[in-house]
Amino acid sequence: MEKVRNIAIFFGGCSPEYSVSLDSAYSVISGINREKYKPVPVGISRQGDWFYFKGDAEKIREDKWMQKDCVPACLSLSRSNRCLYIFEKNGVERIPLAGAFPVLHGKNGEDGTLQGAIELAGIPLIGCGVLASSLCMDKDRAHKLAAAAGIPVPKSFVAGRETPKDALYTFGESAGYPLFVKPVRAGSSFGVTKVSCRERLPAAVGQAFAYDDHVILEENIEGFEVGCAVMGTDSLTTGQVDEIELSGDFFDFEEKYTLKTSAIYVPARIAPGKAHEIRETAKRIYKALGCSGFARVDMFLTPQGKIYFNEVNTIPGFTQHSRFPGMMKAAGISFEEILDRIIGEAVRE
Repeated sequence: MEKVRNIAIFFGGCSPEYSVSLDSAYSVISGINREKYKPVPVGISRQGDWFYFKGDAEKIREDKWMQKDCVPACLSLSRSNRCLYIFEKNGVERIPLAGAFPVLHGKNGEDGTLQGAIELAGIPLIGCGVLASSLCMDKDRAHKLAAAAGIPVPKSFVAGRETPKDALYTFGESAGYPLFVKPVRAGSSFGVTKVSCRERLPAAVGQAFAYDDHVILEENIEGFEVGCAVMGTDSLTTGQVDEIELSGDFFDFEEKYTLKTSAIYVPARIAPGKAHEIRETAKRIYKALGCSGFARVDMFLTPQGKIYFNEVNTIPGFTQHSRFPGMMKAAGISFEEILDRIIGEAVRE
């Protein structure tokens, strides 16, 4: 009988997307194949403190996991140990790990920082590695690499805190309004504003600076957003393409997690040939950015049928109802099979 392997499931984190991570982690812990893997929940508080959580996974979803059943913990960075240290009152205990699955979104979790600690510890990492995670979090550098691979990208301009306002206005006049202002490194549409005119540009830039030291101004691409779920490293599997139908200005944080006025269609309401082209483009972007394990590639489709790169989410939402599992389900791959495949690929010996 095959030995059950311990898999660290990291969740929470000092990121604006803390609450999103709790929902995703609950789904992963609930859906993991217990005949093969034992989840070892490692919660990271909003302040960045690490804990081994021993309680009911439902407490994670309710954000009550820190109330009890928590023990301070940390990874051993010695590659010969490959374990989690937990600091009980009567001493230090050791939990050997066969793999580590970061289920965090945004900074300090999806951006290569946690991935670096896992790789330094010699523990098999489930998902994208350090470089791909960092690049995909950086909208400017991700766009540059995608463009170098021949993928169309929106015109953009990156500004720091000392960038003169005139430079922002010059780009606005060149790209035209409306345009988007975004933090260079943030997720879930935090700090993103659709700017309709020159007068509103300074306020939007100020809002984006609340989330990062650099902001990116992007031209507006006419059309709608499409996404493609990708799994694998050498041999890639894609889900069905999905489509976001908007009633407002853009797919902001509230719409992403409530769909109050927006809708997601999977499969997308497009011709089969165009869907195939989008899947192939997603694989090109995934490889160009060095992704592995799994990721969701987001693109724009114009009325003329042209595909533009938007961004890659290296740890997309992972609830049963999130876009990534939804696209895979439409392709005949269940949530449990997704977990089995991405964990199995990482921890195989």
